[in-house]
Amino acid sequence: MVDGNASFSIDFNPHDTYGKHILFLSPYQLLNWNFGDSKNIRILQFHGDFYCIEYHKVEVACNGILFNNIYEKPFISVEDDFFDEITMLFDKIAKFGNVILNYDLAIVRTYLQLILALCSKEKQSTQKSIEKSLKKPDIFNFRTMLDTHFASSKSVVFYANLHGLSVNAFSKKVKKNYGKAPSKLIQERLILEAKRLLHLTNKNIKEISAELGFEDEFYFSRYFKKEVGVSPKTFRQEVGISIVAEKSM
Repeated sequence: MVDGNASFSIDFNPHDTYGKHILFLSPYQLLNWNFGDSKNIRILQFHGDFYCIEYHKVEVACNGILFNNIYEKPFISVEDDFFDEITMLFDKIAKFGNVILNYDLAIVRTYLQLILALCSKEKQSTQKSIEKSLKKPDIFNFRTMLDTHFASSKSVVFYANLHGLSVNAFSKKVKKNYGKAPSKLIQERLILEAKRLLHLTNKNIKEISAELGFEDEFYFSRYFKKEVGVSPKTFRQEVGISIVAEKSM
């Protein structure tokens, strides 16, 4: 949570914010921050073992909205009342300090779920308002196409041809609508799926590399480490395997 003007980049994508806003990051996203004249900065960090956003997707619906969404900005700008409400919940969590008792953990988990649910609702409400005020051009279909073909087709040419456009014209339209080059979105979508498979399934790295269309697991591991900063093995060790994977066995 940040109150004030700030400039930052996430995975080398630059952003500028003004006023009160709430930022959402997933493990191993690269954040470079210039707080500017920010007056109030609060950070809440939790592990997937404590609260799995995929397992609780029915109650919270934040996976793909607040987190793990490469197509939209990773933050919401909010009014004073909403910011104060979330700040109050942060304060309630902070009072527990290093909790030990099970019922304390349950209370903290409930506060966390409430924060995520409120922020998810706020972002969806804001997004609907924006979409109503904008005419959505056909290029927005790129998101559906990318989600369908990212593993088998990693070339910008492929998606430009699907739209019947030259690579240059297609790239300009995508950049205008998403704020990123199509090559960047293809790479981010691939890494997002790799992280999802490492965290939400029990598949081994060889199986994951094959599913994502890589020649072999070693090439996949090099690619992943270059983009994320750690190997797939280390990422899985640090983030853990979700309860969702265990229940699907």
